[in-house]
Amino acid sequence: MREKSIPIAGRVVLVIAIICMLLWVLFPFYWAFLNSIKKPAETFEPTWVPFLQFQPTLEHWRSELAIPETRRALLNSTIISIGAATLAVVLGTLAAYALARFQFNRPQNGTLTTWFLSQRVLPPVVFVIPFFLLMRQLKLLDSVWSLVLLNATFTLPFPVIILSQMFRELPKELEEAALVDGATRFQSFFRVALPLVVPGLVATWIICMAFSWNEFLFALTLTSQSAIPMPVIIAGAEHTRGVQFWYVGVRVLLTMLPPVILALLAQRYIVRGLTLGAVKG
Repeated sequence: MREKSIPIAGRVVLVIAIICMLLWVLFPFYWAFLNSIKKPAETFEPTWVPFLQFQPTLEHWRSELAIPETRRALLNSTIISIGAATLAVVLGTLAAYALARFQFNRPQNGTLTTWFLSQRVLPPVVFVIPFFLLMRQLKLLDSVWSLVLLNATFTLPFPVIILSQMFRELPKELEEAALVDGATRFQSFFRVALPLVVPGLVATWIICMAFSWNEFLFALTLTSQSAIPMPVIIAGAEHTRGVQFWYVGVRVLLTMLPPVILALLAQRYIVRGLTLGAVKG
């Protein structure tokens, strides 16, 4: 049976649609790059091609990287995102395995899954004041650890939902064979089930890391000086003279590069992890 070929007109429309989508997505990054290498006086001029319409400069990059607050914000974002992603994946993996392999009655598995999903459905602004009061009581205001805990809480549904489905797709006979050979339930989990979902663990960790890296609301509310991450630094580029777009461009690119590089390095794990169990044999 021959597959139907797409007409030439359809291909042209598809290519135009893809080009428009790429321009829509990539133009903000190109705008940030141009402003980061332009002089302040050239920022408001309609120049788009470096070396032909304007002479690029790295002055803003050098001055921005020389600011201690920017370097500290990069370090804070790294600690917050890595810590929150790791904590969420560790706790979420255990919860996902429990939901996939055990049957609960009160509450039932479906109710527990819905409760985890509700952590992403509820708007974070609802929890700003309660979490602020709680962190003040625990003396964790302006601390990276408070943001680690909060981001881990709100990204926990991702590993629970993604990994529970992956564990369900694994044959139970593999773990039952380990139990027959004398392994405990924990040993069958760590030595049999967990190694088989490593691509899913990596993909889930990167998703949690990206969400924690970009989180702004709680970072703005719970930090004031020493624990400020990069999203708050980007929003602080407005001065009495207006928005300094050249510094905004540098900060946007500095914030974007680490997760993009990490995603490119772990691309094969992301693809394998997100497609694991999607097709049944």
